[in-house]
Amino acid sequence: MTIQLQRRELLALMLAGTGFDAFAAGPSDMLVVAMGPTPAHLNSAIQSGTATGIPAAQIFASPVRYDNGWDPKPYLAESWAFQDDGKSLLLKLVAGATFHDGRPITSEDVAFSIMTIKANHPFQSMFAAVEKVDTPSPQIAVIRLKEPQPAIMMALSPAFCPILPKHFFDDGQPIRTNPKNMLPVGSGPYKVVEFKPREAIVLERHAGFFIKDRPKFQRLIIRLMADPSTQTLALARGEIDCLPQAGDLAMLRELRKSPDVVISNKGGDAIGPLGWLAFNLKKKPFDDVRVRKAIAYAIDKHFILDKLLQGITKRATGPIAPGSPFYTDKVEHYELDLKKSAALLDAAGLKPDASGQRFGMTIDYLPNTPDNSQTIAEYLKPALKKVGIEVTVRASPDFPTWARRISTYDFDATMDGAFNYGDPVIGVHRTYLTSNIKPGVIWSNTQHYSNPRVDELLTQASVERDVDKRKKLYAEFQRIVVDDVPQVFIHVWAMDWAARKNIADMPETIWAPITPMDSVSRRA
Repeated sequence: MTIQLQRRELLALMLAGTGFDAFAAGPSDMLVVAMGPTPAHLNSAIQSGTATGIPAAQIFASPVRYDNGWDPKPYLAESWAFQDDGKSLLLKLVAGATFHDGRPITSEDVAFSIMTIKANHPFQSMFAAVEKVDTPSPQIAVIRLKEPQPAIMMALSPAFCPILPKHFFDDGQPIRTNPKNMLPVGSGPYKVVEFKPREAIVLERHAGFFIKDRPKFQRLIIRLMADPSTQTLALARGEIDCLPQAGDLAMLRELRKSPDVVISNKGGDAIGPLGWLAFNLKKKPFDDVRVRKAIAYAIDKHFILDKLLQGITKRATGPIAPGSPFYTDKVEHYELDLKKSAALLDAAGLKPDASGQRFGMTIDYLPNTPDNSQTIAEYLKPALKKVGIEVTVRASPDFPTWARRISTYDFDATMDGAFNYGDPVIGVHRTYLTSNIKPGVIWSNTQHYSNPRVDELLTQASVERDVDKRKKLYAEFQRIVVDDVPQVFIHVWAMDWAARKNIADMPETIWAPITPMDSVSRRA
């Protein structure tokens, strides 16, 4: 049996009985993608994360998209210009663009989308400066800002700014609970045919897409496969074409054995996923910076990277990820130094008892992460025992349990992380601003960290238009945060993608995998 026949028949079996059997076409006109989590819905205007972001980037177009050099490129907006000393941004829309239902895309839709995102998206900082969006003509939208906002262009990219059809969503229902989020009408290269949670999202080519000869496939099927081993086997056998996220260690190890699979770590720098050990600064003894530094010096980051993570990713040294134009490594790296660690604990008044123990602590970890947060947490037990700290690792049965514990400060320390999301205003400020200490809100400032100088620096950086001046502000910010140690920064989560060798032009932009797949094709 040929690979093509096997793939066709297996895919037909996979889709049969789920409502998707009509789309089990041959491989030439269909791209099959797999991802793990099932999105709650398909509207990225009100939801962050890759589970919603990957399919939404195919369903919706955004004003701009980004290349792999951090430069914005025309997408739904063919051009743009700042005016009024940076307080206005004029967007000129491409002519003739339509939604999936054939209705024209106008500036009214852009205005509706931006104001909807501002009111409903969890990342409130990215459109906080937007006061209104003027619509002087159907092809011109002018974003009015109360102050310059250097992150505004990044906020207009596919990860954050889907252009929604006003005529479809503006129906009097709250958009957060609108059932139309499950099968939305969009403006991107593919339109939704069917969405069956935990099974698949079926998309078809938008014949009226405004970029000529795109997308390349008639159908795009996103298989929802929670188990990494199932994903791995499916890709190796040719049952699926690509995995936009292949960060699981066992998965990568197996896929590297396949002669028909290509693995790449190119792209995704804007996502900036950092892994860290975060402290609860409301609790003793973690309110003492000497204790936090002692723990940082007792952790062998190179062992974690080289052995536990098998060299698949890179070191994180601070709150901004390597790859960002605002990153600096001119900070304290806290290389392994057990003598310095012990001295700091002595200075903090935490002398060892007769058994050598100084104090005990509990470490939580984010469940089901591809970077093996549990493994790293377990490693910390023997690592910190060397300096007299007795560690208990506490598991959470699911994400909601972990999120409730961390966001209500019911923890000592937690092995998890967060995404930078392009511009620091969007993804970094939320973790360190005193004003963002919000009990019950996960991935806010859950460390309860507060430093007036950091607040001042982030406020200045959020409005500074000069790139070099912003870099200096963020360089000082990184030095202070690393010295204060609200987290021990360890690694960058792996964001590799994997694909069959006959798949061409997989996205390698700064936003991969949350990016349109309109240029992806199949080699003959």
